[in-house]
Amino acid sequence: MESLNDLTLILVVAVAVILVATIAWLIWGSYRTQRLRKRFGPEYDAVERRLGSKARAEAELRRREKRVDRFELVALSPAETARFAQTWTRLQGSFVDDPKGVLIEADRLVRDLLGKRGYPVADFELRAADISVDHPVVVSNYRSAQRIVSMDQRGEASTEDLRKAVMHFRALFDELLGMPTARDRTVPPAKLAA
Repeated sequence: MESLNDLTLILVVAVAVILVATIAWLIWGSYRTQRLRKRFGPEYDAVERRLGSKARAEAELRRREKRVDRFELVALSPAETARFAQTWTRLQGSFVDDPKGVLIEADRLVRDLLGKRGYPVADFELRAADISVDHPVVVSNYRSAQRIVSMDQRGEASTEDLRKAVMHFRALFDELLGMPTARDRTVPPAKLAA
């Protein structure tokens, strides 16, 4: 009879351990999902739609985080910031005279800025994935700008499309130039602008 009580006790303890482990695993999963959603914002939903699964999307976003965590991202010096800002101002000022040239130059300037900050400037998809880790809101602008660059290369972009692309590049450019990264933010963006 005593061995039956021991067996019952072992089963109860085993079930309790499994139950506690399952609850802990669910809580951890929920925490991880919320953390990724907060960090990646609209990019989380875009990746989930593209990959068709929450688990695959979260695995992809965690891979991006690990990759970008290995980068040595640096802030620009005030002189570098001023130089990039002046270059952009000159570039934007010549749009009316040479919209196609400005589009090409805007793309190049963004890539130069990414390189200066410490992002590898490999192929576009990898670059966009890397950018999404710290700049999840504006990475969609970058993708939109690149779609218009492709349209322009095929001769399918209007001047209005080129203007939109330059504005998309500008959104990422401004954030890379002066805004802190997502991992550096300690105050809401609204307070940064004040």
